[in-house]
This record gives sequence, C-alpha cells and structure tokens, in this order.
Amino acid sequence: MRVYLPSTLPAIAGALKSAEAGPAPLAGFAVTAALREWYASGDLEELEYAAMSDAARASLRLLADDPDAPRRRAVLVAEVPDDQVTASGELSERGAVRVSAPVPIARIAAGHVDAVDAEPDIALAVDALPAADLGDDDASFLVDGAEGHELLWYATQELQFL
Repeated sequence: MRVYLPSTLPAIAGALKSAEAGPAPLAGFAVTAALREWYASGDLEELEYAAMSDAARASLRLLADDPDAPRRRAVLVAEVPDDQVTASGELSERGAVRVSAPVPIARIAAGHVDAVDAEPDIALAVDALPAADLGDDDASFLVDGAEGHELLWYATQELQFL
C-alpha cells in the first residue's frame, strides 16, 4: 500500500542516516476505504493527492514540535506491506493510517518538500496552528494558506541534498 508519511527535513536526514523511517508506529495517510467513500468521484490519482495533502498538513504539526527545523513541509512516499498498515477509523481523518513497523529506505519511493520560498508562509501557518485549533478563522486562513504552495517532488536519491 502506498503511504504518505508526514516528516520534516531533520527527520528525513535521520531516516537516511539510519536507513529507515521510524520508530514505529508511524502516523501516515493513504487511500483508505473511508477516503474512497468520502471522495467517491475521485480517481486514484486524485485520492492519492488528497492523502498526500493530509500528510503535508500533518507535517505542519511536526514542524511545530521542532522549532529548529526549517519551515518546509515534507512528506515521504512509501510502499508498505498491507499487513503493516491499519486505518485509524477517525471520520475527521479519513485517510489516516498507522504503520506498525519502521519503513526501510528501500521502500521509500520519493519525497515531497516545500520550496525554500514557501518558508515564510509555512512559518506563519505553524505559528497559527494553536489558534486555528481553537476555531480562530484568521489563524485557520493562515494554516490553509500553506496549501497554496505545491510540494516539489524528489527522487529518493535526491533527498540527501535537501
């Protein structure tokens, strides 16, 4: 199953060094039955984009937990055995999954990362998360603004240069 793992640039560096993304369990996003049901008109490419977008939003929370990380969302795309992936069942997170084992680098298919010029908007979004969680419309607007930046695609062998 293709799983989108929210990450940060320091976490990607750590995964490259240890040759795996982990430790388990890992939070991720995938095309689950609940996501298919919710987005019934979407083809597989659209569903995967929705799962990746959810992972990018989750990356904002990882950035909030790491004030020293560059303010660039990051998502690792992994091919994970089905038996290691469990859907969360949360209606608010239709594509949320848990991966029960570390993901070897050999199973990482690619990475998606913000361009450097997105950093100011991503920093604003990270700072606005607490207020957005409390229902502040202006803060939610800033968080949603991060999605105005498309993540760039990187082959696995290019990730070391980020």
